[in-house]
Amino acid sequence: MTRRAGVLLNISSLPSPYGIGGLGKEAVDFAARIANMGFSLWQILPTTPLGSGNCPYAGPSAFGGNVLYIDPDGLEEMGLITTEEKLGSVYGGSPYTAAYDFAATAKDKLLRLAYSRADNALFRKVAIFGDAHPKVKDYALFAAIKDAEGGKPYWEWGAYSDYDYATANKGVYESEYLYRLFCQYIFFTQWAQFKKEVNALGVKIFGDMPIYVSADSAELWSRPDMFLLNKRTGKPEKVAGVPPDYFSEEGQLWGNPLYDWKAMKKDGYRWWIERIQAGGELFDLLRIDHFRALASYWAVPATAKTAKEGAWEKGPAMGLFKALAGKTDCEIVAEDLGTFGEDVVKLLKDTGLPGMRVVQFGFAPGENSEHLPHNYIRNTVAYIGTHDNNTLLGWLWEASPEEREFALDYCGAEKQGWEQGGKKAPACRKIIEAVWRSVANTAVISLQDMCGYGSDTRMNIPGQPEGNWLFRATREALDDIDADYYKKLNSIYNR
Repeated sequence: MTRRAGVLLNISSLPSPYGIGGLGKEAVDFAARIANMGFSLWQILPTTPLGSGNCPYAGPSAFGGNVLYIDPDGLEEMGLITTEEKLGSVYGGSPYTAAYDFAATAKDKLLRLAYSRADNALFRKVAIFGDAHPKVKDYALFAAIKDAEGGKPYWEWGAYSDYDYATANKGVYESEYLYRLFCQYIFFTQWAQFKKEVNALGVKIFGDMPIYVSADSAELWSRPDMFLLNKRTGKPEKVAGVPPDYFSEEGQLWGNPLYDWKAMKKDGYRWWIERIQAGGELFDLLRIDHFRALASYWAVPATAKTAKEGAWEKGPAMGLFKALAGKTDCEIVAEDLGTFGEDVVKLLKDTGLPGMRVVQFGFAPGENSEHLPHNYIRNTVAYIGTHDNNTLLGWLWEASPEEREFALDYCGAEKQGWEQGGKKAPACRKIIEAVWRSVANTAVISLQDMCGYGSDTRMNIPGQPEGNWLFRATREALDDIDADYYKKLNSIYNR
């Protein structure tokens, strides 16, 4: 594999007049910017519908698209809304944070106008799209019923809690269902055009797939047989989480339902293969979040107060990947961070997939950590920090004096002035350069670290349910990046 570099920035974080980043001109412009700096990857977060707290990792569908990313300019180009109507959706608040509630209301209004003006030819295209994406159709019906039920979870829908009954008697929800499917068609159509233009610039899209799905999701509603649920109550007896680790002393109690891997094995892991294939339709590379759960997963009793009460149970391991062989062209990356084990090491080796290294994890004095650049291997993706990490400058400020001193010594940074931020932050640059010169085939940096921003621009704090996923970049911030520095860095280290 050739050496390469990428930038981590979610779609929501792009500058946009509509309160949240989207799939319009600003997205293609960003891809052009990073291509001109020598980057060939653009990494984003999951594109599925959002969950509680606007979290992209806990949404109601594993197959649907996030309609908040739909570009109003594209609706106007289709002749479905007017310029005046589009301008009514311009956001007047802060350009530094994503305005999820505003965008949800404004875009729903625009999309309902667009839907009301769609002609028969467009509806035929929507129908063809739906037939080709049956799981997206399931989500459209799920969303329509949920809306009619006032947002109640699917197990409180009475007769419609049963998927077979709901699909056979969906007439009462037909109009809202068709509207939701129309929105999905618009999202996937705009995404296909976005991907085509980004790829034409020499940039590959690096997507992300959460390992689990939400309890109140189209997947549990439509395929409860694929999950470990109590046969009588339909509720999980054990749920997902992780034991105590770098991010949390108590571990993390996620609460997601666990897969019934024995049931999935019986049909050759078809659901998982279709899920990865769906990722391949959207992305050139796909990171499987919490990959270690495919080797073994942390199962916590549903009544537990903390994740400490869990235990390891075996995942599908190579059975899944043998079934997947030859069924997708998408390049897969394993997010293998957190509590490790020999089974994870073996699965990575057997699959041949690249894992991950995060330089911030490497600076514990006296430890020859695998996250230190001199210990990287070629088949890995090396990060300055992920969406779950502090920014590099924020980490320097919050690290212990011993960690910070080791980091500065390791990377050859001056002790004086380490606290300086901004696009030419000297200590940050030394750490970035240490990662870039490593043997890792792929190196990734977040936009915040390219700008030398502090912890106030952090994307996510694991275990904190609110106040995450808000960071947005302005056009002025993008203009201010030291593009020549990154272009030179990628050239020097042949990325």
